[in-house]
Amino acid sequence: MAARSAPSCHLRLEWVYGYRGHQCRNNLYYTAAKEIVYFVAGVGVVYSPREHRQKFYRGHSDDIISLALHPERVLVATGQVGKEPYICVWDSYTVQTISVLKDVHTHGIACLAFDLDGQRLVSVGLDSKNAVCVWDWKRGKMLSTAPGHTDRIFDISWDLYQPNKLVSCGVKHIKFWSLCGNALTPKRGVFGKTGDLQTILCLACARDELTYSGALSGDIYVWKGINLIRTIQGAHTAGIFSMNACEEGFATGGRDGCIRLWDLTFKPITVIDLRETDQGYKGLSVRSVCWRGDHILVGTQDSEIFEIVVHERKKPFLIMQGHCEGELWALAIHPTKPLAVTGSDDRSVRIWSLVDHALIARCNMEEPIRCAAVNVDGIHLALGMKDGSFTVLRVRDMTEVVHIKDRKEAIHELKYSPDGTYLAVGCNDSSVDIYGVSQRYKKMGECVGSLSFITHLDWSSDSRYLQTNDGNGKRLFYRMPGGKEVTNKDETKGVHWASWTCVSGLEVNGIWPKYSDINDINSVDGNYIGQVLVTADDYGIVKLFRYPCLRKGAKFRKYIGHSAHVTNVRWSHDHQWVISIGGADHAVFQWRFIPERKLKDALHIAPQESLADSNSDESDSDLSDVPELDSEIEQETQLTYRRQVYKEDLPQLKEQYKEKQKSGTSKRRERAPGNSIRLHFVHGYRGYDCRSNLFYTQIGEIVYHVAAVGVIYNRQQNTQRFYLGHDDDILCLAIHPVKDYVATGQVGRDPSIHIWDTETIKPLSILKGYHQYGVCAVDFSADGKRLASVGIDESHTVVLWDWKKGEKLSIARGSKDKIFVVKMNPYVPDKLITAGIKHMKFWRRAGGGLVGRKGYIGTLGKNETMMCAVYGWTEEMAFSGTSTGDVCIWRDIFLVKTVKAHDGPVFSMHALEKGFVTGGKDGVVALWDDSFERCLKTYAVKRAALAPGSKGLLLEDNPSIRAISLGHGHILVGTKNGEILEVDKSGPITLLVQGHMEGEVWGLATHPYLPICATVSDDKTLRIWDLSPSHCMLAVRKLKKGGRCCCFSPDGKALAVGLCDGSFLMANADTLEDLVSFHHRKDIISDIRFSPGSGKYLAVASHDSFVDIYNVMSSKRVGICKGATSCITHIDWDIRGKLLQVNTGAKEQLFFEAPRGKRQTIPRMEVEKIGWASWTSVLGLCCEGIWPVIGEVTDITASCLTHDKMVLATGDDLGFVKLFRYPAKGKFGKFKRYVAHSTQVTNVRWTYDDSMLVTLGGADMSLMVWTNEMEGSREKRPCDSEESDTGSEEDGGYDSDVTRENEISYTIRALSTNIRPMFGIKPHLQQKEPSIDERQGIVRPPVSRAPPQPEKLQTNNVGKKKRPIEDLMLELVFGYRGRDCRNNVHYLNDGDDIIYHTASIGILHNVATGTQSFYQEHNDDILCLTVNQHPKFINIVATGQVGDSADMSPTAPSVHIWDAVNKQTLAILRCYHSKGVCSVSFSATGKLLLSVGLDPEHTVTIWRWQEGAKIASKAGHNQRIFVAEFRPDSDSQFVSVGVKHVKFWTLAGRALLSKKGLLSTLEDARMQTMLAVAFGANNLTFTGTISGDVCVWKDHILCRVVARAHNGPVFAMYTTLRDGLIVTGGKERPSKEGGAVKLWDQELRRCRAFRLETGQVTDCVRSVCRGRGKILVGTRNAEIIEVGEKNAACNILVNGHVDGPIWGLATHPSRDFFLSAAEDGTVRLWDIADKKMLNKVNLGHAARTVCYSPEGDMVAIGMKNGEFIILLVSSLKIWGKKRDRRCAIHDIRFSPDCRFLAVGSSENSVDFYDLSLGPTLNRTSYCKDIPSFVIQMDFSADSRYLQVSTGCYKRHVYEVPSGRHLTDQAAIDRITWATWTSILGSEVMGIWSRHAEKADVNCACVSHSGISLVTGDDFGMVKLFDFPCPEKFAKHKRFLGHSPHVTNIRFTSGDRHVISAGGDDCRLVTFSAQEQTVFAS
Repeated sequence: MAARSAPSCHLRLEWVYGYRGHQCRNNLYYTAAKEIVYFVAGVGVVYSPREHRQKFYRGHSDDIISLALHPERVLVATGQVGKEPYICVWDSYTVQTISVLKDVHTHGIACLAFDLDGQRLVSVGLDSKNAVCVWDWKRGKMLSTAPGHTDRIFDISWDLYQPNKLVSCGVKHIKFWSLCGNALTPKRGVFGKTGDLQTILCLACARDELTYSGALSGDIYVWKGINLIRTIQGAHTAGIFSMNACEEGFATGGRDGCIRLWDLTFKPITVIDLRETDQGYKGLSVRSVCWRGDHILVGTQDSEIFEIVVHERKKPFLIMQGHCEGELWALAIHPTKPLAVTGSDDRSVRIWSLVDHALIARCNMEEPIRCAAVNVDGIHLALGMKDGSFTVLRVRDMTEVVHIKDRKEAIHELKYSPDGTYLAVGCNDSSVDIYGVSQRYKKMGECVGSLSFITHLDWSSDSRYLQTNDGNGKRLFYRMPGGKEVTNKDETKGVHWASWTCVSGLEVNGIWPKYSDINDINSVDGNYIGQVLVTADDYGIVKLFRYPCLRKGAKFRKYIGHSAHVTNVRWSHDHQWVISIGGADHAVFQWRFIPERKLKDALHIAPQESLADSNSDESDSDLSDVPELDSEIEQETQLTYRRQVYKEDLPQLKEQYKEKQKSGTSKRRERAPGNSIRLHFVHGYRGYDCRSNLFYTQIGEIVYHVAAVGVIYNRQQNTQRFYLGHDDDILCLAIHPVKDYVATGQVGRDPSIHIWDTETIKPLSILKGYHQYGVCAVDFSADGKRLASVGIDESHTVVLWDWKKGEKLSIARGSKDKIFVVKMNPYVPDKLITAGIKHMKFWRRAGGGLVGRKGYIGTLGKNETMMCAVYGWTEEMAFSGTSTGDVCIWRDIFLVKTVKAHDGPVFSMHALEKGFVTGGKDGVVALWDDSFERCLKTYAVKRAALAPGSKGLLLEDNPSIRAISLGHGHILVGTKNGEILEVDKSGPITLLVQGHMEGEVWGLATHPYLPICATVSDDKTLRIWDLSPSHCMLAVRKLKKGGRCCCFSPDGKALAVGLCDGSFLMANADTLEDLVSFHHRKDIISDIRFSPGSGKYLAVASHDSFVDIYNVMSSKRVGICKGATSCITHIDWDIRGKLLQVNTGAKEQLFFEAPRGKRQTIPRMEVEKIGWASWTSVLGLCCEGIWPVIGEVTDITASCLTHDKMVLATGDDLGFVKLFRYPAKGKFGKFKRYVAHSTQVTNVRWTYDDSMLVTLGGADMSLMVWTNEMEGSREKRPCDSEESDTGSEEDGGYDSDVTRENEISYTIRALSTNIRPMFGIKPHLQQKEPSIDERQGIVRPPVSRAPPQPEKLQTNNVGKKKRPIEDLMLELVFGYRGRDCRNNVHYLNDGDDIIYHTASIGILHNVATGTQSFYQEHNDDILCLTVNQHPKFINIVATGQVGDSADMSPTAPSVHIWDAVNKQTLAILRCYHSKGVCSVSFSATGKLLLSVGLDPEHTVTIWRWQEGAKIASKAGHNQRIFVAEFRPDSDSQFVSVGVKHVKFWTLAGRALLSKKGLLSTLEDARMQTMLAVAFGANNLTFTGTISGDVCVWKDHILCRVVARAHNGPVFAMYTTLRDGLIVTGGKERPSKEGGAVKLWDQELRRCRAFRLETGQVTDCVRSVCRGRGKILVGTRNAEIIEVGEKNAACNILVNGHVDGPIWGLATHPSRDFFLSAAEDGTVRLWDIADKKMLNKVNLGHAARTVCYSPEGDMVAIGMKNGEFIILLVSSLKIWGKKRDRRCAIHDIRFSPDCRFLAVGSSENSVDFYDLSLGPTLNRTSYCKDIPSFVIQMDFSADSRYLQVSTGCYKRHVYEVPSGRHLTDQAAIDRITWATWTSILGSEVMGIWSRHAEKADVNCACVSHSGISLVTGDDFGMVKLFDFPCPEKFAKHKRFLGHSPHVTNIRFTSGDRHVISAGGDDCRLVTFSAQEQTVFAS
């Protein structure tokens, strides 16, 4: 049956008719070679008009929708749609892929653009956020990404005149982007009043920040910066779809069918209206235009491409046409000429010449066309329509012959009979009508057998029968012409069909996949002569099958190019071509058919035209005639490396379980044991499922792997060293070509590859993030810089790495089936091969992707499974070993020949200088010459050849060879049986290492007085191992069945072995010969034990849940222990041999009396008092603590107690070996744990003298020997164990400041809410109340005779000028963020300046003059700051800010790196730390930056900040990390400290490795909360704790504690790089000897204390820094102080309020002073001119408001407790005070005539006090019926009225002093006010913004000139308006600088400054007003 193999002929794409104009734009360009590049369906087309030739780029897998041309005009970038769409950059000359960019976008790629020098590419996705992404496309690396817009983006472009700027436009927006670091930051274009806000469709950038854009209305909008400056009205009459910039100017094309050319300044040059030209038509719409020199290319909506020569613009040349809109279904072939006819839903029928590749006729019909047919003589053309009619035309001139409508539903298929007499017409109403041609198409018959719509028809050759297919997949036959159905099968048996286009029928069974019943094949056409069949389906695939193909699931070749469904396919009349048409892509593809005989010529002539390029592909279904897979390979392909629980999941699981068990752990747990163990030797080698994983290092050691251990074996000394960095099975290993570096890949959910040094055994780099489940193959490149790896996920992903940097270079899907090997080309680092099951692929790197080509086998062989591969002596030659024993020799991608090399699979091959060596399943090693012509020598691995020095015994002859390596005069061989052998060239073989073979290993016993142990395994062997230095297997014996347990008798002479079939035997321990055997049970014998002493009894436990007791002497069963409900897992004897302890699978602990087996109940407490001969139980009180927190997921499989009863060793399902102190009482005991086994540890045993622990790995089949290191005896070496699971119960200590910092929640501005509890309707939403006049219906004349309205505001003390204030400039900020940040004050410029931050501003403060300059690029609060110490990066500062979720949008948290002197931003790093960045630190070279997040995982991230590249990131700790700092001498080491946490980190490649600080070396040390870190020489680290101690660490081990370095928490530490001295700062009360700042020597042994003379009760230092002879200190009280080292003198540089909000603010009536009052209970007086605080008064209670009297001689202060105080300014003495209210006073005011004092409180009241009555302050009256609490008050100029703003958004006016409510609006309008601070009232309606749902305007102040207004709001904005501003949403300028909540704002006298006060940031900001203003913070 021929259909088992694909046809050997082939199709080659020759021409595509069509161009994608619909839903795409700007997709048509001239290349440098004057060719035209565009796309259609899934194909990129390069068309040469000169030669009329097309080239195709076919690297996409779905519709292409976007295209960009590189500035050099050779390379093209195209983007596609799809679930995982990608971008290809390809060469338009060779049509080869250069780069593939993927894994970022979803849905599709809407726009692409290259930058000016073509290095970077920007793309826009079709996802919901329309992500914008910038790529370094050559490296395939994403540089930056950000959400683009909420709606579609239509165009994006780089600004070609400014670096790092882009512009994007789309639905109702245009955005101007700047790229800095990895941050893309957009600014929305401001349409303003210049133009309407509308959709922008295209854009082009010009010089001088100008951008031209085409709008939906047909106007051109011109932008300067982000502002619209002018519009060119009516440039087009409808939307402008395309704009193209070139040297001469700009070309635009629009929906109106016009092309306009403009010069460089956008002055019009000319218009070309395509609708008016010869080829034009109504409704022509231009989608793409390209102008080069005197040629213009135009693409239209209707799939045409025009070329216009500017001089002859009336005669455009039509160079491509295609169908448009709707679907394309109709296809017919002319019977005698090379013509094809197509018809589509666009109502046109077109005739194409297949020879000239051109459209030769076109005719438009009335209805959409669904099918077509040409009569045999080629005269008539019949067309079936969608409305149920059909039309017949003459082919000659397209005139109508007849039009008939007999049906209502669409005609889907029609065909002429072969004799030309009939026409059969199939309709969707499931009937076929037969018409007579010569009778002018009279209806002759009707076929009505179908129940569904007709899909296909075929006539028999004699025109007597018709066969039909319908939508149900039924095939029916009819007699012609009457239409009677034929039901007799025999009648139709011999019929020969004239054509075959049916999809169902015996002959075409094979086109359907084996197990599918779907209807997705749309069309078929048979070529009887060539015996091939072509099909078209819904997936865009055209396939070639052999014809006939009878069995389902036949082989085929497939061709891609169409995007979605291919609706029809036909052979041309002479079978030279195949024509296929695409439904949605409107494209007609013409394929040339290359028969078999031509193929061979084609190969020899042009290998570059090779088959792989045509994207032909063998079919997917498995070959059926390939011999069955070799049993070993079969086994291996069925191995799954999935785990229920991966080690990566443990931290999360622990957290979940901890949540559940919060209450359980009350008991004080034991400490971890003092002993520790160290891995000493491993017996085993992983050969059963791995290959080529065994190598010599350069010094002759041997490196290989087993379980989770990388082993370096020294064969001279017979010792091993171990790499223990992995935590699960290692599956592959490769060695570096030049250095002794090794790469190993492991199993895991996100599996990692470690590259490590065999000499130091340290990891150099860890790669992860791109594979799933495991890594099964790795290979280094020849130069050792790159690494290739293959994963075991479904698609066996192939990844290429730059391993030192840890970067992924490229990635691709490998194959559905398993890949066994990857090899990199030694000559070309960009090429590699992969080999695996029926798979040999040749790859080359293309940017971020890999382009693979299948090996071409041709007629030489079958598609074999490849087990190994190597490259030969040129870059073209490759060799692979197959599963059948052949070696295949490849040149380029072609199989040249095969050589038989082994019986059975060739598992390993290795290239030598002059030849090759291969090894196979037959156990033979063969040496070959360099062309595989001759086999030079073979070595058989046999027992006879074993040399005397062998460390063990060979189990069987000719074991399967899995790895071969050469070096040092030997051949190194690894076998499937876990042996490593060394073959000498002369023949003798030495066995070096061995382990158990495949199958689980469970049985383990140690000898009672010798250092040997016995193991028994499912591999049916019993083995004796020597544990002393010879480390070898002493004896082995085969068993008839696998075994599960074994035990030595107490005298060591006998050995009992329990087998899997329920039998057990006793053997002589020396000779291993049988003594006796029994078979009493059916199920596995799980444990077997001799009674102690003389060994009289033997207890045998089985899975049948019984324990049998035998008398050894009499060999009889004497007792049975019954009563267990589940299988028995462990048994132990007591010392007397009278009692048995039994564990069962149901977690029961039972006791039985020996020898009868009577069950005993023993109370839990008594159990440990009994003396047990051995303890291997895992249950009971004594070992309650060994069960982990996540006990539900993991099982403890084994335990063993040392003979001194001190230490209990356990093994569990996750592969951990743990040591506990015995007895382990209380839950979750502390332990030391060791990882070396990969999955479950099945058994653990101490040797007789406790000197060694032996452990067995179940699935990893390894026997590990650990040495026991007693407490005290070991040298102080860092133990490689980890501490226990749950954190210590002791809390880390308490301090209010620490707690506050830990619990503070940072909100971003955008989410801030009201600071006042307001309620009611916001002013801009309230209905306006009608005036009295309006209510009474009076209409006033426009010019009123009434006197003019008075001024709104008395304009005092301003003089004559009344110019509005234009702008505010930040001038001074009073305040520093010390209460919850630290290490954020630094010296710059040798101590002349200091740098610090407050709110969102970075401040550079000059120490001498007090002047400040500001960095204001942050859009939210800064939380941390650091200075780069490297001399190359002088004055470089990094600051991290608060943010929202980490979605890379502008509100995401970010780090800014900037130059402190010129305030230039150098990089912005948007990070994935949600919530904010709490710590930043530069590395020693200054090139790396470390940031720590406030997200729940407290992520730690390392950046290469100059490139904006994230290098590595990892979850830091589950509780808050306060500080993380690089070691000052390192770029890879840093330390993080936080709540009960100190971690020592190393950066290896892209991975962050961390070690917890180890306390166990010091008695009674406990983990405290760590707050600060500093560094000393020799790897010393100092951490400051919450208790005031400083811990000193050497590496990661605590070596001493400096007790009480401070009395309170040590918040800050600073290491001086110059001399190594360390400054610490803490929280202390000043005393004689102590101080809050101390200077220490390098080792923290001696110190000198400094006191801060601040007058505080306790000083709390938050930041320290040391410069030349000075120490700079930042305190929690917002002071920055400079302390002299010599004289200890303190100089306070910066002051501020301690706690906010600062509610009260008052400016002096005549001088540049102002007062502030805050929650910290102080009122402070500030001098703007001297830039400092002049005085402060401590009130003892929180102050809420403050006010100067009109003369400036008195000050009134309102308190939070309802009291108010009046002070005299001159003496600061209290003039009077009063408390009439219980609640806070919100505002207090002197009347302008100084007579009254108004006091407004939150008790909804305003009280009046008459000051003329003296300081008794009796209340004279108060205002009634105030609806809510008072916010602000203002007196009128004449002191007779008071306006009050209240908390329900209402403003009331009251008379003074009566307090009567004034309601007459007209009267209110006539009042002139002395001041205006109200946020309510129609005069200030415009200050309320649209976005104030959650947040409010808090304060306002009108300037003394009465024409400017400033406001402060909850978002932290200060805004400047004109006054009055009655219209809603008035225009304004905004100024950032505060955190959320500006609480108060005031103009100073003379309007020179504006002062604003902050809520959250408790600072005062002074702006100078231009016409002038100030800002105090």
